[in-house]
Amino acid sequence: MLASYAVEHSRGRRYPEPTHPYRNDFQRDRDRVIHSRAFRRLEAKTQVFTRRYSDHFRNRLTHTLEVAQISRTIAGQLGLNVYLVEALALVHDIGHPPFGHAGERALDAVMAKHGFSFDHNLHALRIVEDFELRYAAFPGLNLTFEVREGIIKHSRDYSAREFPELAEYLLDQRPPLEAQLIDITDELAYNTADLDDGYEAKLLTLEQIIEGVPLFAQLFPEIEQRYPDAQKKLQFNEVLRRMLDRWVGDLIERTRGQVQAMNRAGAAERRENKARGVSHGSPGQNDQAPQGRKDAGEGARDTPSLDDVRACPRRLAELSPEIEAERLQTKQFLHRNLYFTPALEPEKEAAERIITDLFELWMTHPEKLPGNYREKAQVEPLARVVCDYIAGMTDPYIYEQYEKHCG
Repeated sequence: MLASYAVEHSRGRRYPEPTHPYRNDFQRDRDRVIHSRAFRRLEAKTQVFTRRYSDHFRNRLTHTLEVAQISRTIAGQLGLNVYLVEALALVHDIGHPPFGHAGERALDAVMAKHGFSFDHNLHALRIVEDFELRYAAFPGLNLTFEVREGIIKHSRDYSAREFPELAEYLLDQRPPLEAQLIDITDELAYNTADLDDGYEAKLLTLEQIIEGVPLFAQLFPEIEQRYPDAQKKLQFNEVLRRMLDRWVGDLIERTRGQVQAMNRAGAAERRENKARGVSHGSPGQNDQAPQGRKDAGEGARDTPSLDDVRACPRRLAELSPEIEAERLQTKQFLHRNLYFTPALEPEKEAAERIITDLFELWMTHPEKLPGNYREKAQVEPLARVVCDYIAGMTDPYIYEQYEKHCG
């Protein structure tokens, strides 16, 4: 049963297809993402740590799976379309280049010299629209409108004036809650996961985390008292579990409350308009909830709708101020003590050097590009073609290319 404000049906695909006998549109999108080359390549792309430290740490693929798991749980509690949420979670990082955020910064810097930029969300859209070659009937994966919209809008708003090529994606409206969730669950997942991996890598000490992360310091004494004989790492794990559970629970309740508050305000406006004889919405719009939704029938006119979510001037999926402060404190701690630790600087510098050198090599000698990219360069700017080639690489493959071409 879906909530009245959930996405029930898709607006369709760019290339119409017959319905599937036992999978809905968003299940098919999820499956297409999982079977794509770009999704498989996430296994060999850095999240924070390269395998120099250990192969136990998260890579871009395992991080994606954790985001999908958390997002499905939240979606189920809020009555959202779990299949759409899962598809969006699985595809949300598909546009990331090798070497994590260091690679993204390097690509953006070299593209800026040629009047372009690199945005992993827009690159992800290019992947699912054009680069994936799996079907004879159409280019790309032919994903539903809602998944393509969520790819670009889950983490930021784009202006139609600055990005006219994205105008079809309702840039003047908020994305559905299914998409709004993804950016927050992404942050909750990596904040706790990066504490875990940083501690495992011995780049963060327990004392350092207790001193720098107030929520961790608040929860740790209770765990020590409850499990006094447990190994420190197991005590550490228990604290992280409680942090994540606290944050996820708050996100569910806060978002539910925001939807209810929006609906109360909208219901009051509708009653006022009705009293004045002013119609609300297009003829017949939202007269009743669609079949299969909660609150269908009498009175459903006063339940929040997907149109209400889209028309809301701000995003409704959010943490409460108290929990948002905890998340921000944790993120700031990770930035100060982990992401920019001197221990990781050599790898970041190497990533920037490798991407910069290879980019300039192929810009100067496009004949060294693979044949299909040379063909693309006949109809697209060379800088964009080189960027697409590099962004699709895994960490091991770009090392191979650097050794082959640069020694």
